[in-house]
Amino acid sequence: MGTLVGHVAPGFAFMLLGFWHLFNHIKLHVQQPSSYVSSPWFSTSKIKYLELYFIMLGSSISVSMELFIGPERHQPFDPDGTIPSNHLHNFEHSSISLTFFVYAAFAIILDIVNPKARYALTQSLASLAFGQQLFLFHLHSADHMGVEGQYHLLLQIAIVVSLLTTILGINYPRSFIISFIRSASILYQGLWLVIMGFMLWTPSLIPKGCFINFEEDHDVVRCEGHEALSRAKSLVNIQFSWSLIAVTIFVMSVYLGLVKFYGEKVEYSTLSSKAMLEEDSDDVESPNSDQVGDTKRFIHMGRSFVPIDIER
Repeated sequence: MGTLVGHVAPGFAFMLLGFWHLFNHIKLHVQQPSSYVSSPWFSTSKIKYLELYFIMLGSSISVSMELFIGPERHQPFDPDGTIPSNHLHNFEHSSISLTFFVYAAFAIILDIVNPKARYALTQSLASLAFGQQLFLFHLHSADHMGVEGQYHLLLQIAIVVSLLTTILGINYPRSFIISFIRSASILYQGLWLVIMGFMLWTPSLIPKGCFINFEEDHDVVRCEGHEALSRAKSLVNIQFSWSLIAVTIFVMSVYLGLVKFYGEKVEYSTLSSKAMLEEDSDDVESPNSDQVGDTKRFIHMGRSFVPIDIER
């Protein structure tokens, strides 16, 4: 991170992951409303662990960029083996990525070794990953007072929602709304990271009265005075509000669209099954209908028969 690409790339990864979860949770709930059970990750038809491989690959790339590709000497340490101040944020970001890598790796191992116990343990690992993310962004070594700090402060709100819903999901795996909000919060994390990347490292998008200044080997947005800084933070708050509204409209539209699409399929399938059962029952009863009718007529005639007294 610390650059446009460093925010936009992981942002798109979070957005893709959040949408993947949103789509699958809605589809699963629509198709199985009475037996819905949440899942910490979703497999694909061709590659079962594709989602987890994606997380591991993205995390590996992030760690490599932060520690070995991004630094000028292609390694984050000083010649004496210590961590320089300008690389502290690299270690913070890479620690977040490493935690998500650990989550994905153990999710695969747990599914192979003990599938029955994988849900709670995998959700716990996901909670740890979000908790680590919140911890490091809250105590970030970057500037907390400037415009970048305001972006990170608001990012923590989305992380808190992801963390709380993941923890709640451990005890409430059948709650669709918990899974729905968690998926939306992950998607929003990604969107906010993308917004951060463009708004903080695109000169034409810097707020009025502020500028990009190169400090400690990375660009930082600085403002000319308190009034310009307050205005810039207010603009960040407005961006957060508008992007939250946009995500709300998007996720609700996805929900309604999938309910209509998969709901109609489920209803059609149910009606077809009922029709087939009725046809089968008719086929079973039809051969015996004549016999039953004959039997009833025979019984009726038998009852109406009056014996004749021959002796008289």
